[in-house]
Amino acid sequence: MAQTDVLLTKQPAPQMVPACELPPKLYDVARNTGAYTSSGLATAGFRTAKYLVDEWFQNCYAHYHQAFADRDHSERQRHESQQLAVETEALAQRTQEDSTRKVGERLQELHCWKSELQHEVDQLVAETDLLLAQKQRLECSLDATAVPFSIATDNLQCRERRQHPDLVRDYVEMELLKEAELIRNIQELLKRTIMQAVNQIRLNREQKETCETDWSDKVEAYNIDETCARYHNQSTEVQFHPHSTTLEESASTPETWAKFTQENLCRAERERLASVHLRGLIDCILRDVAEDLRLQCDAVNLAYGRRCEQLEDARLKLEQHLHKTLREITDQEQNVAALKQAIKNKEMPLKVAQTRLYQRSHRPNVELCRDNVQFRLVSEVEELNMSLTALREKLLEAEQSLRNLEDTRMSLEKDIAVKTNSLFIDRQKCMTHRTRYPTILQLVGYQ
Repeated sequence: MAQTDVLLTKQPAPQMVPACELPPKLYDVARNTGAYTSSGLATAGFRTAKYLVDEWFQNCYAHYHQAFADRDHSERQRHESQQLAVETEALAQRTQEDSTRKVGERLQELHCWKSELQHEVDQLVAETDLLLAQKQRLECSLDATAVPFSIATDNLQCRERRQHPDLVRDYVEMELLKEAELIRNIQELLKRTIMQAVNQIRLNREQKETCETDWSDKVEAYNIDETCARYHNQSTEVQFHPHSTTLEESASTPETWAKFTQENLCRAERERLASVHLRGLIDCILRDVAEDLRLQCDAVNLAYGRRCEQLEDARLKLEQHLHKTLREITDQEQNVAALKQAIKNKEMPLKVAQTRLYQRSHRPNVELCRDNVQFRLVSEVEELNMSLTALREKLLEAEQSLRNLEDTRMSLEKDIAVKTNSLFIDRQKCMTHRTRYPTILQLVGYQ
């Protein structure tokens, strides 16, 4: 009998009749000898090709034995077949139940990983949106810094139009140069931070795409396993696939399968945390940028205020000196006029004295005497000449002083005009232009 290739999970039950070979039965062949045998010549034609009774019984016994053996073997085979069918049915049912249970466990595992991936994708999407908003703030802040830079450069250019001697490198100019340098450094920092944010957004999107690809693969695998879990023995969609048990060489193991998703989640979480850290850094940068710019703006405005006070005080003092100088010029002009009048007033007495001397020089003979009158007239003429000389010298000094006062007046008026021009540039041009300085909200990128 052919052996049945069935895998049994336990030893078969004992049979009703032990399977063994029956002992052979020996028979004695009867010989035709003796008085009553048919070995005579008369019966010789009837004795050929015939069996003896014992042979007939032997043949029957052999058929009985064969029938018994065949029945016994058939019974044992039937019993074994029934038992094998029951066992294989139970084995198939247990195997199918175990496979269904494992498919269910696999579905739970897939659902868990799929949920983790979906959660991570949602977090990456939310984080990327927040980082995009921070990048937009950086760009707005960078655009807002263009106004302070133009204000600082315009102030420097306007102050170049100051006139001598106010064209000085004062505290305001140093603060303006510091402000322009600060704004340039801030712009470079914002540009680098924007590039860093763009790179981080790209990494976030790459990890999002990786997780989405893994998630979609797991969704497809989940749907396939869910379909497999619904299959049963009464399903009409099942059919034979003889080569389905062959595994592909590129198939992953449970360890590599779980490790692949874990690495994707770890990389996604790492990039997400890096994005969170970058957003915090951007907040600090924007806050520090706004504070630094506003502090520098206040420093420049304070310097402008002090400089304008100095200019205003200097102009006021110059105007006071100009007023005094003008008054002194007026007094000096009157003094010059008085000196000229005094000189003119001395001319007639000098003419009288000199005329007297001249007339007395025509006295005749002894009458031309050096009397007291003569001496007095001579001394009078000398005194008048000395007075005229002193008045003329004083007049020259007064006129020189008047010219000096006029020069001083012109210098004061010019310096007052220079101070007025400087005040106009600093107060009307520069400080008015600085009122357009961005607010804190604009500098931090919210407007």
